[in-house]
Amino acid sequence: MQQAKRFKLKRERKQKRTAKLKAGLLLAAALMTILAGCSSNNESNQAGDNSSSNTSNSAATDDSAGNAASSAPGDKGSSESAADSSSDSASNSGTSTSDSTASPEKPAADGDESADTGSHDADGNSQYDSSQPGQLTAGEWDDLNEWKKWQRLLQGNEVADNETYWSMFPKNRLEVIVTGDGKPVPDAYVTVLDEGGDTVWEARTNMDGEAYAWAGMFDEQGTAETYEVLVEYGDSEKRYENVPIPRDSALKIDLDTPAKIPTALDLMLVVDTTGSMQDELNYLTTELKDVVERVGKDNGQKLDIRVSANFYRDKNDSYVVRDFPFTKDIDEVVKQLGQQKAAGGGDFPEAVDQALENAINEHKWSDDARARLLFLVMDAPPHHDRKVTKHMHELIETAAAEGIRIIPVASSGVDAATEYLMRFIAAATGGTYLFLTDHSGIGNEHLKPAVGEYEVKAMNDLLVDVINRYSSQ
Repeated sequence: MQQAKRFKLKRERKQKRTAKLKAGLLLAAALMTILAGCSSNNESNQAGDNSSSNTSNSAATDDSAGNAASSAPGDKGSSESAADSSSDSASNSGTSTSDSTASPEKPAADGDESADTGSHDADGNSQYDSSQPGQLTAGEWDDLNEWKKWQRLLQGNEVADNETYWSMFPKNRLEVIVTGDGKPVPDAYVTVLDEGGDTVWEARTNMDGEAYAWAGMFDEQGTAETYEVLVEYGDSEKRYENVPIPRDSALKIDLDTPAKIPTALDLMLVVDTTGSMQDELNYLTTELKDVVERVGKDNGQKLDIRVSANFYRDKNDSYVVRDFPFTKDIDEVVKQLGQQKAAGGGDFPEAVDQALENAINEHKWSDDARARLLFLVMDAPPHHDRKVTKHMHELIETAAAEGIRIIPVASSGVDAATEYLMRFIAAATGGTYLFLTDHSGIGNEHLKPAVGEYEVKAMNDLLVDVINRYSSQ
C-alpha cells in the first residue's frame, strides 16, 4: 500500500518534469512560427528579420542572459560563467546527454586532450603516484551537525550573497528523529505539508533515524508559521499538526513498528572529467576497491554493496554524460574508472545539472537501503542561468525525497560560490561536505573552506569513515 503511494508520488514528479519540458517546447515552437510568419519575401528584409529572430529567441530562453550577467559573489570564474551561461541554456535542457551524442565538432572518443596541466609535472605526468596509496588529503564539514555555527555563518554577507546567487536558502530546518520500540528506524518516509495539503518537502531517515526537512529552501517557495508532518514506515503512520519550522528542538516520533535493518548500500560516483581532474580520476581508480572492501569488512560482510561510476563534462566536449549502471562487481567499476581521461572543459562552469539528472533519475536505486550515497566530485559549478538553477532545485528536491544523500567532494579550482552551493546541496539532502586540502602537495591549490576546526585525513580513510557512518548500525 505504502509502496504504491510512493510509486504514484514518484510518477507524479516525473510527469511534472515532462509537462514543464513539453510546455517549453510548445512555447519555442509557437515563437518560431510567429517569427517565421513575420519574415518578408524581400531578401534584405529577410536579413533584418533574421537578426530580430535571433534576438527574440535569445530573450525567450527563460531570461538566462540576464541571470548569467550577474556575477557570483567572490567567484574567480564568474566572468567565464557569465559569458558562457547566456549561450548555454539550450544545451542544459534538463535531459541528460548520453555518451553516444558527441558534439559534431569533436570525435566521440577522448581525443580532445586540451587538459589543464596544472596538476601535472613538467613532463605532463600526473602528480598522483598510483604505487603510493593514501596520498590525497582531505577534510570534512557537516553543517547539519554544526547547526549553530551554520546559523551564525548565515548572518554574514558572504553567505547571504551566495544564497541569493543560487536561490537557495537553507535556514528553516526541521529535524525529525524516528524510533521504533526505542531504536532508530532507518529509511522511514517524512513528509512536510502546508495548510492546503501540498507537499513542501520529503525526506528519508538515516541509520540514526534522523531526517531533515526544509521550508522555503528555494526562492519559488513561500513559508508559513506551522506545517503538517507525516511519518510513514511499513504499515505504521503518524501525523502531527501545527509543527513550526524552524523548531527549537527535534521532533521525536516513536512508532509501534520495530525497525527492519536493510542490507543494501548504494554508492555512486559522479565525477567531473574535464581537463583539471586527472589526479582525482587516478586516485579513484587506485583506491576505490580498497575503500569498498574496508567498508564491507567493517560491517561484518553483511552489506549488499552496489557501486555505479558516472562521468560528465560540458556541451561541445566529446560527451556530456557517460554513465554506468549499479553493479556488485567492484573490479568492473575500477576498470571503468581506469578507462577515463580528463580532457575538455575550457570554461569554468560544467554540465553539473545534466550529470545529476542522469544520476538521480536514470539509475535503479535500491527501494530499501541503509544508505544511498552520491559522491559528487567536482571543481566547477553548474552554468548560472535561471533555467539551470531551477533544474538544480528540482533535482535536489527529488534526491532528498528518494533518500539519496549527495556528498560533494571539492577538488582544486573550487571557488567560494561553488563551495557554498556544494554545502547547500549537502545540507538539503542530508549529506556532508568533503574537500581536498593542500597537505598532499598534489594538484593545484585548494580553496581554504569557510569552516571551523577539522581533522586532516588521508582521503581513503575519510571516505571509509563517512560511508561507515551512514551505513553502520
